[in-house]
Amino acid sequence: MQCYDAPAETMATTTRRMATEEDLRAMPKDGQKYELVDGEIRVGPAGDRHSVVALKLAARLLALAQERKLGHVMGADAGFRLPSKNVRSPDVSFVASGRFPDDKPPVDFGSVAPDLAVEVLSPHDRPRHVLDKVGEYLEAGVRLIWVIDPQRARGRSGLAPSCIGP
Repeated sequence: MQCYDAPAETMATTTRRMATEEDLRAMPKDGQKYELVDGEIRVGPAGDRHSVVALKLAARLLALAQERKLGHVMGADAGFRLPSKNVRSPDVSFVASGRFPDDKPPVDFGSVAPDLAVEVLSPHDRPRHVLDKVGEYLEAGVRLIWVIDPQRARGRSGLAPSCIGP
């Protein structure tokens, strides 16, 4: 018996259009967090606790950055165009002074990776997605990553290997 003699069957295929940055920009301003990941628009419902934690962190970072003229602090609506072609939006991010052209954040998504990316976990986050995001940040040149877990009242930080000196 040969496998090649099997009757030919019609195979149904579906093609899905790859989402673009334009699609991402067109998403509603409804309080959800949208990202462009591998040609898909991903939405992450965060929740109130998530929002409070991210806002408190952003407020403290902003006060410090302004007082010492360190750079720019951005919220979850800022998007960073990564080398992977994904547009990621950390819950809080920081870009040091002088890294943006003319030291002004772009009107659109920036092509500069943040120096600090903060992800505040929500109950709906999938661990694999969080790990993928952290890996992308490191590959893009993010120097420091904080992952905050409000449910367990703890956080973890990761430093890019390029930032670890002798």
